[in-house]
Amino acid sequence: MSSGSPHPHDAAQPDEPLSEAAQDSGLHVLDPEPEQELETIREDSPLLAASDSDGSNGGSSAGRRQVADPSQATKSVWYLTLLTLSIGGLQIAWSVELSNGSPYLLSLGLSKALMALVWIAGPLTGTLVQPYIGILSDNCRISWGKRKPFMIGSTIGTIFSLLFLSWVKEIIGSILSLFGIQGDSDFAKTTIIIAAVIGIYVLDVAINALQAAIRAFIVDCGPAHQQEAANAMASRLIGVGNILGFIAGYVNLTKPLWFFGHTQFQILCAIACIALTITIVISCAFVHERDPRESGTSAPKNPGVFAFFVTLFKSIKRLPPQIKRVCQVQFCGWVGFFPLLFYSSSYIGEIYVQPHLEKNPHLTPDQLDELYEQATRIGSFALLVNSIVSLLTNVLLPFFIAPTYDSQTAISQPAPAYQERRDQKRTMLDRLHIPGFTLNRAWFGSLVLFAGAMLCTLVVRSVEAATALIGIAGVTWAMTLWAPYAIISAEISRRDVLQRAQKHLPAAREPAELAPLERLPSGEMATVVEDGEEHDEAGVIMGIHNMAIAAPQILANVGSSIIFKIWQKPRGTPGDKSIAFVMAIGGLFVLASAFFVRDLDEKSPSPRSVGDDEEHAVVPHE
Repeated sequence: MSSGSPHPHDAAQPDEPLSEAAQDSGLHVLDPEPEQELETIREDSPLLAASDSDGSNGGSSAGRRQVADPSQATKSVWYLTLLTLSIGGLQIAWSVELSNGSPYLLSLGLSKALMALVWIAGPLTGTLVQPYIGILSDNCRISWGKRKPFMIGSTIGTIFSLLFLSWVKEIIGSILSLFGIQGDSDFAKTTIIIAAVIGIYVLDVAINALQAAIRAFIVDCGPAHQQEAANAMASRLIGVGNILGFIAGYVNLTKPLWFFGHTQFQILCAIACIALTITIVISCAFVHERDPRESGTSAPKNPGVFAFFVTLFKSIKRLPPQIKRVCQVQFCGWVGFFPLLFYSSSYIGEIYVQPHLEKNPHLTPDQLDELYEQATRIGSFALLVNSIVSLLTNVLLPFFIAPTYDSQTAISQPAPAYQERRDQKRTMLDRLHIPGFTLNRAWFGSLVLFAGAMLCTLVVRSVEAATALIGIAGVTWAMTLWAPYAIISAEISRRDVLQRAQKHLPAAREPAELAPLERLPSGEMATVVEDGEEHDEAGVIMGIHNMAIAAPQILANVGSSIIFKIWQKPRGTPGDKSIAFVMAIGGLFVLASAFFVRDLDEKSPSPRSVGDDEEHAVVPHE
């Protein structure tokens, strides 16, 4: 690269007037040369114009070129599918644990009172593991990528944990038999239960580590202007994986797939391991991840336990405003989502048994067990309805939402060529977009819908109506799997691209000239990436976001236990509305989260924050 100083250029007048934001920020517009093939970064952020970096261009005005980033070229639907396929395999493994873990542990002899200690494993490990794995992967400097080593390592851990958990009775029994301990003794049963609970915790650690790596992988390998589409694809695959895992759990597989195991749970775990392996291998093999050594920075030292918490709190304090608001939405919202995930089938079941208990208040224990078993199956059907509604929402709704964070193309061209290219790419599906129906507004509406449905649980007393309420909540669940990840991913990817671009720009440019701008809630303009500012990458930010999801689940678990302790009636007693009360309180928290969504800025990731003219590069005054 030439070390000569840049030549000044006169600003050409744009065809259209600049926006007020551009005028107020002291920006002017450069018309692209018609004969020049511009190489730009269009990352839903202000464009960065480079000075003369090619000595052959000398003082020619054509020497001003913009930095090219091949990784930001628009990707096909097939690429986005391959990129996000691994999260579908992960969801199958997770659905096997969630849908079959409790019955399996109960069959081993674990009491219901201790079950809460098991279910808190997921939120607890999610709060701590994902941020730590995020920091480790951000610091990784292996040639084949930052995230792939952790994806592969976590996949191996998940597979071993699933297989150990499903065969724990046989494994522990065989080990104890070497010491002459009978498998049906109290000591053996207690040992098996302890080993199973440890297996659950290890499995949750592995799954959370894998999820952290996959989410960061999607951010890193998906173009910044396609993060909304990539996360929509991820939410669809999560829905497919959830339904496949749900259906497999309710089909008797012991006869056709006897070679995978002796029990249903062993067979399900084997299927989950195979599905997870295939999807992870495909994503890692067909999606190229940038070599982290190309950044030119040495590998940072991985923090110890104390340093980890110090680093984590520093990262939380410097979260970008947009991401911080999303975390606030998630923290409030997940207090309300927790009862839906864990108590909705029990809520349906309680409604189902009410008339039977009123007619026959003195049922025998065996009759009660049979009644509640039937109630569990009916409650499970409501979960199936919820999953189907969620999947249909994930598949269909993106066609009607106007692109909010994907509204810019990755590679811009001279104005006529760019306009022609944009017109050619407009399809019939693009015409389905509803003007003004943005991702943020859809998310807000879904949260209000969820709150209304949960408040209705207090008055609904029929199985059909209750099933409809749980099904309606599937719309909100679909948006929860899509909107927050799309917004955060777009913000992270945009900043990452801008930072890489600044490193490749000639040193002759002043730092103030290179700093892209974004609009603050107050309306003022501020730099996105300051020169010398410590910069958090995708891993730690996605980990912090997961903390905002996992921590409220712990609070909801504790709060629900307190409410059940006060208002829950004994099993077999009619009139128990404690679960409906918990779900209604959760609805109020989700309603509060909806108002945080209203504060999200739909324009901050976009060039329109600074200038409205898509056909020109916006640069600060020389």
